Amino acid sequence: MQFSFTNEIDRSMVKGLLKRHGVSKRLLSNIKFDGGQILVNGSEQNAIFRLAVGDIVTIVVPDEPDNEFLLPENLPLEIVFEDDHYLVVNKPAGMPSITGAVHPNGAMSNAVKGYITRQAYANQAVHIITRLDRDTSGLMFFAKHRYAHALMNMGSKYRESLQKRYFAIVDAKQVLSELTEFEKEAVSENLRQAGQPLPANGQIDLRIGRFDGSIIQRQVRFDEGSKSASTSFVRIDEQNDYALLDIELHTGRTHQIRVHFSHLGFPLIGDDLYGGNHEVMSRQALHCHHLQFLHPFTDKMVDIELDMPEDMKQLLKK
Repeated sequence: MQFSFTNEIDRSMVKGLLKRHGVSKRLLSNIKFDGGQILVNGSEQNAIFRLAVGDIVTIVVPDEPDNEFLLPENLPLEIVFEDDHYLVVNKPAGMPSITGAVHPNGAMSNAVKGYITRQAYANQAVHIITRLDRDTSGLMFFAKHRYAHALMNMGSKYRESLQKRYFAIVDAKQVLSELTEFEKEAVSENLRQAGQPLPANGQIDLRIGRFDGSIIQRQVRFDEGSKSASTSFVRIDEQNDYALLDIELHTGRTHQIRVHFSHLGFPLIGDDLYGGNHEVMSRQALHCHHLQFLHPFTDKMVDIELDMPEDMKQLLKK
């Protein structure tokens, strides 16, 4: 697998050109030490070679070593987008995104590896760009090789273009919790008055950190080690005491939606970890329905939309 770039800055080093084109330090190290090549106008050079304007730099990316922690499994896989570089799938609720000690089998990462293995794709591997909690359904985003993954790294314009939206269902009878004066400054004005119903829309900018004594649970907190977290929402429907929200994530913290709405007094239906009613639904009512990103190789926007899953539709009808 190889990619070529034209230099536009006189006396620029090869590594500078590659950095401008999203080649990470890790990928450059793979190329240098794991059997890849750097070619300038067809001749092999090193990363500090100085270029003239118009020089063509080609990187030859070495084959990726097999990830022994991912087992190729022949599992149902709903593919909603695929090209040579990226893959987007619809993950069902109850399926872990990636394997671990608790879930060594049956993960979406294994399903994707099994699919790639069966297709006999050359030099492609499983690189997770976005993941979902086990009981959250919807769109998961994968890169199929190292360079595609590097281009979607944090801080790149392509990563900044990534937008995700979720459907969530909360109890419409709940009312807003009391917030501290400090916390009130971190939410939109219509979320500041305790005892009121959830408004039609809002913005939440409450920091999130680990819950003391737990490696899984998170909470709103403002001490050292907490991270900024930004969520916006619009209420799009209300049926039978349930409110359907369309939520956009502006950051990607663990359990972000679940923590933010629980803290406001509106835990997601089915979310027993954060206080939601799990008698009417056995998993949190959360579904990633929209994914949008600027494609690094075509420079065109990719826009993917899913319908709401059947279990959430049925909940609104109850």
